[in-house]
Amino acid sequence: MICENCQQREAAIVVTQVNNGHQLKKHLCHECAATIHPFHVEPQHDTLHDMLSTWFGSPTWYNEQQQPKKQPTCDTCHTTFDQFLQDGKFGCTDCYDAFRENLPQLLKRLHGGTEHTGKMPGAVSEKAALKKRIELLRQTMRTAVEEERFEDAAKLRDEARALEAQLAGGDEA
Repeated sequence: MICENCQQREAAIVVTQVNNGHQLKKHLCHECAATIHPFHVEPQHDTLHDMLSTWFGSPTWYNEQQQPKKQPTCDTCHTTFDQFLQDGKFGCTDCYDAFRENLPQLLKRLHGGTEHTGKMPGAVSEKAALKKRIELLRQTMRTAVEEERFEDAAKLRDEARALEAQLAGGDEA
């Protein structure tokens, strides 16, 4: 696609402007985007580490005086969190456990949360909603039993069973 501004170079950036719920998209080359767009546009980051440090500043294991603290490191493959950010991949499966404390913060900054909230096909979405509802009913039922509200717990159990039957009926179709 050709840049909509200069009509000469290949468009590499899509700028979306939203006004009163209406989206206006422009396909721009890097040069036009840098001059027109109000935000600074970087053509490419060499590594994930460069991109993250541009967006979020220094890593969390540095304190205010920029004195390095002990950096998270995987005991199995000896990959540091900085290496993970730079390479964009873990060294082994144990890295997930080694960097467990840092990953939720990173995912929240990159994706806005740690739970998938995107679109799903209709049938899958309905099943997922039913499963969530059943799990919520089971949790509420456990609380009711602990509080010795057995009649409420029985109603919740019956409602959960009805939803499970509905879910099982939908699987057979």
